[in-house]
Amino acid sequence: MLQDKRILLILTGGIAAYKGLDLIRRLRERGAAVTPVLTRAAEQFVTPLSVSALAGEKVYRDLFDLTDEAEMGHIQLSRSADLILVAPATADIMAKMAQGRADDLASTLLLATDTPVMVAPAMNVRMWDHPATQRNLAQIVADGVSIVGPNKGDMACGEYGPGRMSEPLEIIAAVEAHFGPRPLSGKRVLVTSGPTHEPIDPVRYIANRSSGAQGAALGRALLDLGAEVIFVTGPADVAPPVGAQVVAVETAQGMKEAVSAALPVDAAVFAAAVADWRVEGASDKKLKKVAGNMPALQFAENPDILAEVAQMGTGRPGLVVGFAAETNDVVDNATAKRARKGCDWIVANDVSPETGIMGGSENAVILISDAGAETWPRMSKQDVATKLAQRIADALA
Repeated sequence: MLQDKRILLILTGGIAAYKGLDLIRRLRERGAAVTPVLTRAAEQFVTPLSVSALAGEKVYRDLFDLTDEAEMGHIQLSRSADLILVAPATADIMAKMAQGRADDLASTLLLATDTPVMVAPAMNVRMWDHPATQRNLAQIVADGVSIVGPNKGDMACGEYGPGRMSEPLEIIAAVEAHFGPRPLSGKRVLVTSGPTHEPIDPVRYIANRSSGAQGAALGRALLDLGAEVIFVTGPADVAPPVGAQVVAVETAQGMKEAVSAALPVDAAVFAAAVADWRVEGASDKKLKKVAGNMPALQFAENPDILAEVAQMGTGRPGLVVGFAAETNDVVDNATAKRARKGCDWIVANDVSPETGIMGGSENAVILISDAGAETWPRMSKQDVATKLAQRIADALA
């Protein structure tokens, strides 16, 4: 798919620059030609010699290099590629892109180009979460830049959270999706994700261990295939997919209202772990602990959002997909759930503590449909999302 594609790869100054070496190798394995550009900061992490050796091409470094300007001016360099890929994309380069600055070769190329641009952010979690970075991110997305990641995980600085650069194969998948057919273009897909928090009082709530990672990965995969994604999310641990229409909710009732407002859609995927019950008459004041006097909590059943949408008449999505997190008899329970809810597919998995799936980075699912139960091998949640998104595209074709 990348045969003879020309990629202008800009490596900026972050520890994740070392992944750029593997990224170059994998792009070339797939037939792409890679022209590398290094910022001065990137040279603190990888050498021009190693980058040039892997790319098989000259490394461009200086805006005012007379030889480079004579051979290929920066304007021509910025427009001779099929895609400009910035990986890693630091907070600094994203700020320059958002502000339209051009004070070095990399930022000048990005400002002078009419070529599509894709960035893979990589930075400390606090930098990623900072309002300035989020404003810059929103601006470059509005300017038409594609975003890959970042992932959540351990940082070189010892902190944990979103900000890790996507792995080279994840970036490759996004590049291939950019050049490949986008089968979900023009399709609206609703995705619910994360847990819900059902209040007991202003400081306590009922929840579950869902991180929202699988739903967020699915949202990204659907966006890569060209879908317009409405992403309704509870209080998840992971960032929502950039480029989706994000609706944040807290409770099951809030999620139901957001889902209703999003309809009609071509497909609806209910990956959220919605609480089955809520506390009836939750207190508006903190319940005080009184020795020997346990509060009596009365529970009420939450709305069954999946069943309500799956059993709609007029306006029902063309494809309704539910998720079933089970700890025993996975296939039997998920098959029964599919029949009970009336959805087209159920994506079932075993979330017993020993599997490490709930809140982990991998998943092992069984797709339940009219065709029966199809067991998928254990893989990363992003790979599960990519495979499921393609199945959705095939079903809507």
